[in-house]
Parts: sequence; C-alpha cells; structure tokens
Amino acid sequence: MSRIGKKGILVPEKTEATFSAGVFSVKGPKGSLERSFRPDINIEVKGKEISLTVPKETNQIKALWGTYASHIKNMVKGVNEGFEKKLILEGVGYKSQVNGNKLVLALGFSHPVEVEIPDGLTVKAEKNVVTFSGIDKELVGSFTAKIRDLKKPEPYKGKGFHYFDEVIRRKQGKKSV
Repeated sequence: MSRIGKKGILVPEKTEATFSAGVFSVKGPKGSLERSFRPDINIEVKGKEISLTVPKETNQIKALWGTYASHIKNMVKGVNEGFEKKLILEGVGYKSQVNGNKLVLALGFSHPVEVEIPDGLTVKAEKNVVTFSGIDKELVGSFTAKIRDLKKPEPYKGKGFHYFDEVIRRKQGKKSV
C-alpha cells in the first residue's frame, strides 16, 4: 500500500484540475500543465480534492500509485508556486550569460559552449550564479543536471558547476616534503 497515494491532494484557490481520457491537466496562476497517465489507477477530481484509487493490487500498480500521486502534487505546486534551482560556477575565467534563448558558457574550453534554453524555463545568469525556474519540476531538474554535466566540480579546487546547497568533498592534493 502506498502511503503517499492514499492521501488526498488538495487543490488550492485559483487552481483548476481536470482528468479525462487518461490526461490530467492543471491550470493555475503561473500556467498550465498536462500529463497522460495509464488507466491502471483511477484518478478522481472532486471539488478541491484529488484522490487516487487502485482497482486491483499488483506490485507494479502499487509502485505506480505513489509515483502518480507525487507527479500530480508536483504539477499542482508548479502551477501555483513554480520550481527553482541554482547552480554556482566557480573557477577563474569561467563565465555564464544569457543571450536570447541561449545560455552561453565559457568553461575553459577552446570555444564557448552554447546551450538552447527549452520553452517553459527562465534562466538568469548573475555573476557566478545561474538560476533556473519554471512550472515543470521534471524539466527544471533535467535541464539543470544537463548544464551541471558540462563541467562537474573537481575535488581539488572545486572548479566547475555545483548546486547551491551542495557540499563538495575536497581532496588534499600532493604533499610537499
């Protein structure tokens, strides 16, 4: 039994949730999101509460029950509050800037790295902090991870991208006798 799936999901004011033909959609002050779900789990929208029920319990359906509940919670939170992640860029000569719909990075390579920003995301680059925000938690997280993979932090000097709250374990390096 899923403890997350059993609990009802409350829909805040100014938010509208509908489920029809396997597609769950949420509209809120920040925008709207849609996601298709398999028909193994019943999703019911009653007034300002969303409930998920399971017609028969198998291991796969029990696993999907909590997952679907988490997806729906994240969708409701995203259209009301939004999600935000921050990356810090450390290193001498490392720069980041936003040009139109592209993020241009100078990461110590022989060329600047240009990454196109997907629709639905807003990116701000201020000094050495790059902020990603949007209403889709999955999109914000995956794009942030993609940017971090371009230059992961190295353990000796900590150069590269790291998350705002991430602690990098430092190595000592060579000892001089």
